[in-house]
Amino acid sequence: MDVSIIVPLLNEDESLEELFLWIKDVMNNNNFIFEVIFIDDGSKDKSWSVIESLKAKYPEVKGIKFQRNYGKSAALQVGFEMAKGDFVATMDADLQDSPEEVPEMIELIKSKGLDLVSGWKKKRFDPLSKTIPTKLYNWTARKITGITLHDFNCGIKTYRSEVVKSIELYGDMHRYIPVLAKYAGFNQIGEKEVKHQARKYGKSKFGMNRFVNGPLDLMTVFFMGKFGKKPMHFFGVWGILMFLIGFSLFLFLTIDKLFIDTNAKLLAERTEFFIALTCMLLGVQFFLTGFLAEMIGRNSGTRNHYLIEKTI
Repeated sequence: MDVSIIVPLLNEDESLEELFLWIKDVMNNNNFIFEVIFIDDGSKDKSWSVIESLKAKYPEVKGIKFQRNYGKSAALQVGFEMAKGDFVATMDADLQDSPEEVPEMIELIKSKGLDLVSGWKKKRFDPLSKTIPTKLYNWTARKITGITLHDFNCGIKTYRSEVVKSIELYGDMHRYIPVLAKYAGFNQIGEKEVKHQARKYGKSKFGMNRFVNGPLDLMTVFFMGKFGKKPMHFFGVWGILMFLIGFSLFLFLTIDKLFIDTNAKLLAERTEFFIALTCMLLGVQFFLTGFLAEMIGRNSGTRNHYLIEKTI
C-alpha cells in the first residue's frame, strides 16, 4: 500500500462521491496503490449510505462509522490506526482540499527527507469570522512551539507512516499534530502552499468554541510535550520559587521585629506577613501537585512507554 488517505466527515453526503472519484483519478494517474478511509463522525444525513454505496463499487474504499459525534481528533486517531500505507494523507470531505496536492507532498517528503508536510492555504475562501481567529491562533502556536508553520490546522497534510503510528490524538489535539510529531521525535516538518476551493456543498463546522478550546489545547500539548514524563520538574521549580519568596519575606519580617524595629506592629498585623504566608502555602501546594502528578504517572499504564525508532 503506497498511500492511505483519511477523510473525517460530518454530514457531507453531497460531496463524498465526487471527492472519492477525484482522489481515485489522481492516485491512478500517479500509479499509487491506495486506500481511502472515510470516518463518519456521527453524521445525521446520508453520509454512511453513500460510503456503503462507494464500497460496493470500489475496493479501495474503507469506512468507520461512529455511533455518535466524537470529534475530528477521534476520527483521525482511528484512521491512523487503520491506515496501512507507507504514506498517510489527511483531508477534509468538503472539497475545499485538493487531492492533487498529495503526490507533490509525498515527493517533498522523499526528496527532502521530511517526516510530514503540512498544507498552507495562503489564499483562503473563508469568511473573516474564520480567517482572523485562524491567523491569531497560528501566530500564537508559532511563538509557543517554535514550529514555523503558517497554517497548523490545515486539513490536508501528508506523513510518513511512522509519524501517525507514534502519536495519540484525543480531545481536539488534531490542531496540533505537527507539535505532537515534534515531541515524538519527528523534527523534519515541511510546508507546502496548497490551493483552497470555496465550499461547494453544506456549511462550515467552524464554531465559536474554538476561541476557548484552541488555546487550552495548545497549553495542554506544550505541557505534556515538555513535562508529561517529569511533572515535578515544572511544579517543583515553581514550588521552590514561591516558598523561597515567602520564607525570605517572613524571615525579614521576623528579624525586623526582633532586632531592628522592636516597636513595629505584631507580625500577624502586618500585610507583608500574609503575603509571605500565601507564598509559602502556594509553594507547598505546587510541591504537592508535583508529587501527585509523579505518583499518577508512575502508576500509569504508559509510564514506561517510550517511542523506539530502532532495535539491534
